[in-house]
Amino acid sequence: MPHAVSLLRAARLARSAKPFLARGGFKRERCAGCRLVPSHCMCAVRPPVATRAGVCLLMADIEPLKPTNTGWLVADVVADTFAFGWARTETDPALMALLSDPQWQPYVVFPGQYAAPERVVLGVPSSPDAAGGGSAKRPLFILFDATWAEARKMFRRSPYLDRLPVLSLQPEQITQYKLRNSGRDDHFCTSEVAAMCMDLAGEQAAQQTLDAYLGVFTHHYLCAKNQQPVAWDGAAHQRLREVAARRDQVA
Repeated sequence: MPHAVSLLRAARLARSAKPFLARGGFKRERCAGCRLVPSHCMCAVRPPVATRAGVCLLMADIEPLKPTNTGWLVADVVADTFAFGWARTETDPALMALLSDPQWQPYVVFPGQYAAPERVVLGVPSSPDAAGGGSAKRPLFILFDATWAEARKMFRRSPYLDRLPVLSLQPEQITQYKLRNSGRDDHFCTSEVAAMCMDLAGEQAAQQTLDAYLGVFTHHYLCAKNQQPVAWDGAAHQRLREVAARRDQVA
């Protein structure tokens, strides 16, 4: 069944006057399920994880069309992933309904220095325990799925988000994303940011799965681009299998 990013991509393609050609990408047939060439398809290892937390992706206009987009990976892993195209002059009514849904506590994920100090938070409340402590609302992480320049514009020009807390992440690692280069080690791709959010929400299984799954996607993409075979027994796939095994033991 197509997920939210897949559906958004299909809708964006339907509005396109001409085919989208990714800059620097391979121009071959792609699998509808993972966007890779069929010989390097990774649909068989898609690792959905049950989570209490959700993700809301606000995507720049052509971001759903880019084969290197990693919001797609988030939707592969986190079932409650919602995706909306961002526009300065229009707001999807379904997005507004989601932000008002009482089951969710939305957090805008963005560096704190760009927000008023009273809006900035560094963590999220824990889930309810048997004694009734913690937050009854489920965290919903709002991520700007865009280039850094686009994301800053989207943050400034989305007044309907102004009432929401801004979750400012404090990463200790550098980005491992290899398919686009922003020139800075502290600029993370969307799936890396989602993994950090899941970790803060106590969703370690989802965090570890997202990290491992990004490695598998990167391996498949680069192998396809360089016309090399997939190393199914290589380090990336081995890590994903180990994460799945740990997750199954806990379950």
